[in-house]
Amino acid sequence: MSDSAYRVETTSRLAQWRIDNLASCTYRKSDPFKIGKWNWHLSIEKNRTLSVKLYPETSNLTRDNPPIASFIIRVLSSVGDRKALVHPEITDKQLKNNDDFVWAIEVPLTGKFIVDVEFLDLKTSSPNGGEPCSIWAEGFAQKRSSTTALASLGRMLSENIHTDIIINASDGSIGAHRAVLASISPVFRSMFSHDLKEKELSTVNISDMSIEACQAFLNYIYGNIQHDEFLIHRLPLLRAADKYDIEDLKEACHESLLEDIDTKNVLERLQNASLYQFVQIGT
Repeated sequence: MSDSAYRVETTSRLAQWRIDNLASCTYRKSDPFKIGKWNWHLSIEKNRTLSVKLYPETSNLTRDNPPIASFIIRVLSSVGDRKALVHPEITDKQLKNNDDFVWAIEVPLTGKFIVDVEFLDLKTSSPNGGEPCSIWAEGFAQKRSSTTALASLGRMLSENIHTDIIINASDGSIGAHRAVLASISPVFRSMFSHDLKEKELSTVNISDMSIEACQAFLNYIYGNIQHDEFLIHRLPLLRAADKYDIEDLKEACHESLLEDIDTKNVLERLQNASLYQFVQIGT
């Protein structure tokens, strides 16, 4: 059998495998073909049904960062009216091995046919557990760079890397970094720029926040806050955002508090809206 029987023709996002002859009870696996960052294989097995598989080649890249694929796969038959069998679109499916995508075709196929794959998107997982990133999206390198920077910033806080300031909450203390705090808050920047006790003693007292709320506050500043943590501490975060002039956190808390107003908390929410000068609430 010629080498062409295993070769898959490709363009940037399309792969096409031509099968000239497939005997009964036959298995065939294509040569590897490259789409995106990965080498791929197609395979077919003909028994009572025809099974088509698409999977990435086993490698360190696939093990550490398996592709998350969106694609359309078709089988085009050359017999009769050249009928096309189209699998329903696959969206954001992680593919690690040759059993992750199997298409069992009940319709008998004879003669020549083509397996055609159109890759709509390929994504990789975010290193810090965030949303997967498309390798083809505009600005992918910038997004990945930002994701890596945020993950590094989060580790600086969680692993206490070269901290140079102590935050004293009502019931505990946390190490932080002057430069990070000053970059997000003009109030912190002023503290560390003038001869105030915070600069001299390398401490900031936030006595109106618990250690858990203060940790959530710092996690937000360092780009490391989790959604559940944010929801639990919205009110102390709102107070801290107002006190330290962090406008985007203040707005995020305001928008979140608007989402779950009910008869039990409406008065409290109105008081907060008035206190923090949100003119409109519940609209």
